[in-house]
Amino acid sequence: MSETPSRWRKVRVAAMIIAALGVIAVGAMSAWVWALGPLPLDQAQQVSTSVVDRNGKLLRAYAMADGRWRLPVHAATDVDRRYLDLLLAYEDKRFYSHPGVDPLALGRAALQLITHGRIVSGGSTITMQLARLLEPRRERSVHAKLRQMVRAIQLERRFSKDQILDLYLALAPFGGNLEGVRAASIGYLGKEPKRLSLAESALLVALPQSPETRRLDRHPAAARAARDRVLDRMVEDGVLSADDAAQAKAVALARQRGPMPMLAPHSADQAMATGKRAATIRLTLDAPIQRALEALARDRAAALGPDISIALVVVDNASGEVLARVGSPDYFDNRRAGQVDMSRAIRSPGSTLKPFIYGLAFEDGFVHPESLIDDRPIRFGAYAPENFDMTFQGTVPVRKALQLSLNVPAIALLDRVGSSRLAARLKQAGAGLVLPKDEAPGLAMGLGGVGIRLQDLVQLYSGIARLGATVPLRELALDEPKPPEPLRLMDPVAAWQVGNVLLGTPPPDNAAANRIAFKTGTSYGYRDAWSVGFDGRLTIGVWVGRPDGAAVPGLVGRTAAAPILFDAFARTGKLPAALPKAPRGTLLASNAKLPLPLRRFRPAGELLRNGNEQALRIQFPLNGSRIDGSGDTSMPSLPVRVAGGVLPLTMMVNGVAVGEIDGRRQRLLTQPGPGFVRLTVMDAMGAADTVVVRIQ
Repeated sequence: MSETPSRWRKVRVAAMIIAALGVIAVGAMSAWVWALGPLPLDQAQQVSTSVVDRNGKLLRAYAMADGRWRLPVHAATDVDRRYLDLLLAYEDKRFYSHPGVDPLALGRAALQLITHGRIVSGGSTITMQLARLLEPRRERSVHAKLRQMVRAIQLERRFSKDQILDLYLALAPFGGNLEGVRAASIGYLGKEPKRLSLAESALLVALPQSPETRRLDRHPAAARAARDRVLDRMVEDGVLSADDAAQAKAVALARQRGPMPMLAPHSADQAMATGKRAATIRLTLDAPIQRALEALARDRAAALGPDISIALVVVDNASGEVLARVGSPDYFDNRRAGQVDMSRAIRSPGSTLKPFIYGLAFEDGFVHPESLIDDRPIRFGAYAPENFDMTFQGTVPVRKALQLSLNVPAIALLDRVGSSRLAARLKQAGAGLVLPKDEAPGLAMGLGGVGIRLQDLVQLYSGIARLGATVPLRELALDEPKPPEPLRLMDPVAAWQVGNVLLGTPPPDNAAANRIAFKTGTSYGYRDAWSVGFDGRLTIGVWVGRPDGAAVPGLVGRTAAAPILFDAFARTGKLPAALPKAPRGTLLASNAKLPLPLRRFRPAGELLRNGNEQALRIQFPLNGSRIDGSGDTSMPSLPVRVAGGVLPLTMMVNGVAVGEIDGRRQRLLTQPGPGFVRLTVMDAMGAADTVVVRIQ
């Protein structure tokens, strides 16, 4: 019995001597710091590229070149506070007070070795462990330990405590190719480490001590035992209560490793392809909306068939920022060519360009939503358009013609507007139209005889919601975004009229009416089904079809794409926002109260029904002519000569009425400024003719 106190005195003396030697060693090692050269930080500071949404939520990460997953992490914002408390209590209680080496921890470790005959706890600080991670060495020797201590002092001199903790949290091994607490939390627990339970926190504290022998996917029993030892130690140290530890021990562990997040894979790939090299790439996407629409695309594609793909694009009307982009229902589905981004693929738009035909017709002033128009057999040279259902509606209001997507009225209006002008205006508004090789724009483009991308179509429709001005779509988030330069699509009044008409389009079954302005389209041969819609806040576009362009009998925009569009609006979690109010100067009237020329539309060149008068025609200037307006004092005005038509004749310049033409059917106009000028003459019966000239 007398030997025990003596033994303990010797142990205490030994511990005091070891601690004192540790203090002396710390002072001595300060002189050795520069002998080892600079810290090896180049490789250690490399991380996996993370693509995040507008709020910083992880969308997709890319493994490093050697296959490791190492995600950037900041202790103050990315990690649960309880995990940090457990980590410091278990690994390094005096982390914020020691200079990189803790003499007291070294003394405690030596004392435990003497009293227990084995290593109970190591004397390495978190800074020393970080030094070991920066310079991994297989041997365990006094020399290696001293080297770690020197490197630890170097680290403390160069970095703050928070920076050292961030580096450790990013580099700590967790088994396999997982490095860092964030990669481990996502890989093993399927969640970010911001909100960890007590059991999860203890597990992540235990794994780095022996990462390969405690891997959850290979050695779950060893991982659980290690977790429980951490909990027991915390109870002994008074950090946890026994009840809390017992409840945490009762939590079962997952036995499989999960995949890394793969939200918006096509957008992430595109961001990487831009060549921007950064640890974190921020997109304008909204992760909750993206997740909801990816699930929608998967569900609807499964119902439509194994070969059908779906693409969606959601855009904020005000900023042009892309809030969601679904390029395919399943990125890894080879049968659906899942890795092909169909939102950027060029496809035939079907009838989805019709609203822009009507918009230019409204802008030119020769038709109004309440004007009457004929839906009857008509021929334009060798081209005779027919409606989708092979029937004709007779005389209908222009509003109804657009809502029912009648083909003949749309082509009649396009013939008056001009195919080349429509193509030029859409290109001016930011849409890239693709025509067959060596083909010029023709009337067939009004029914889908042109190629366009879904994202460009969405940009055009957002321009209608913006009252005639589009903005370029943007998907890469900028630190200081500049206000986008608007691109002209159509006159504000015309854009409002188009939006007002589309708002009244009959919705799909079981959908609320007058909430979303939308249009559908079906390409020739049932290859593409479209639906694009907007409210006062968002524009959403939907494409459905086969990526290989094969026909899908029965694939129609109204039944295949429109229901997805309305469901997409519902899944954004936002109530439909009201469209803008009618701009000043908007003519709101029934057909009976419209000016006589606007009550009925007649195709150009049509013979009048009430006599032998020939159709109205502008004889001079000729369509497409160029007029020299510089320095010619002999012709201060532009003469206009007209043949045919029923008086009175109304003259319009660029869609604005400038008065009537005299009885001789002539008028001198003050020459407009340089550029293209659109001259329109309309008679009392609604017949009109238009020419476009260029003033040079």
